[in-house]
Parts: sequence; structure tokens; C-alpha cells
Amino acid sequence: MRFLIQLTAVLTVAVSLRAEPQGQLIFSDDFERDESVPDKEEPGNGWTTNSAWRAPGKKQIDLKDGALHGGTDPSAGHALVLFHPAGLRDGAVELKFQLPAGESLGVEFADPACDTVHAGHLCAVRVSSGQLAITDLKTGNMDLKIQARRKAGEKSPELDALLKSKTKTFPVDLKPGEWHTLRFSVNGDTLNATVDGKEVGAFSSEGMAHPLKHEIRINIGKSASIDEVKIWKFD
Repeated sequence: MRFLIQLTAVLTVAVSLRAEPQGQLIFSDDFERDESVPDKEEPGNGWTTNSAWRAPGKKQIDLKDGALHGGTDPSAGHALVLFHPAGLRDGAVELKFQLPAGESLGVEFADPACDTVHAGHLCAVRVSSGQLAITDLKTGNMDLKIQARRKAGEKSPELDALLKSKTKTFPVDLKPGEWHTLRFSVNGDTLNATVDGKEVGAFSSEGMAHPLKHEIRINIGKSASIDEVKIWKFD
């Protein structure tokens, strides 16, 4: 009987870790498709990239073996970014990812119409082999007023402390070259992240509560692969 009770508890925990967020699933993509023209960058299913203006004429993504593989071309001068509409206040994003050693992956919510920040950046999660960082970009280093202060050369302890308070980091243990699952959700001013079904950490900051997360953006450096992207809407 004791064994059955213990087994039931283990199974309950396993199911809870795999359970999907409560809310409306508004987008899902398993990338089980190919480009219509092999040499053409064609992500499909509502995705766009910054390749056209950052790396004109260069193909930075490839649909292959049921996943999206991407990497920043050396000529780009900016990391490869994939965009997809979201249109929510509170919600969650989940995706599988694979990273080479030394690389990282960033996923963020953005609102291009927000005129107080650079390029609409709101909040982000960045994950690498040893660390996951959650950042409030809206009231942190993407705030235009803060950027103006830094551009003017300000190096005050107050500004340093402010910027430091907008990011929280947590340890994670990822295996390079293996598939992992990242999920993060925003409820009000709190962003919560899990990796491979395990709670990593949460961070509360006012920028997370921006009323419209218009889109998600996936930032890829030299190389990364993604698959099974899902977006849920809570409100």
C-alpha cells in the first residue's frame, strides 16, 4: 500500500509538471513543413524575421526535420529575430529549443506601439547552459529616458542600481546539443519560468504588467533550433 501511495504521488507530480497552462491556446507550431523554394527564407504560419533589413539577401533560418534552425549571418550586425503576433495582456509561451555550447536564446514580449521604450521591448527571458535571466526591459535598459541618460555618459550608482534591479537570474543546468523545454508566463507584474517542467524562478516588476503584449520575439545568436512553439492567452 505504501508503494502504491508513493507511486501515485510521483505520477501526480509528473502530470502536474507536464500540464499545460490554464487559458486559451491561441497559437501552436510544430514546423512540420518545408520552404516552397529551398534557398528562400520562408518561416510560414505567421512568422516573420528581421533578415530583410538586417541581412539583405541572406537566409538565416531553415525549416528541416520538423524544426526551425537559425543563426545570425556575420554581415547582419544584429542578432536574428523571429516575430509572431500574440495580442494578450497575461499569457504564456512554451517552446522546445536546442543550443550549441556557449550559445543562448532570448524570448520576449513586445509592443511596437509603446512609445516609451526602444523598439517596443517589454520583458524577456534569456536562457543559456548555466543561467536563466528574467528582465523587465520596459522600465529597465530599453526605457528611452534611461537610454538618454546612458548616452549622455551618466555613470551614477543610482542608475546602476536601478538597472540591476530590473533583472533577476537563476541557475539552470542545460546540456548543449540536447532538446529542452522553456515555458514562461506573465500574470500581472510577475513573470514565472520553468525549464523541462521544473520551476526555475519568478520575478515581479512593473514593466511585466504592460497591457498589450502585441507579439513574441525569439532572439537567436550564432545558432539555435526551436520547435513546438505554443502561446496561451489568460485574459
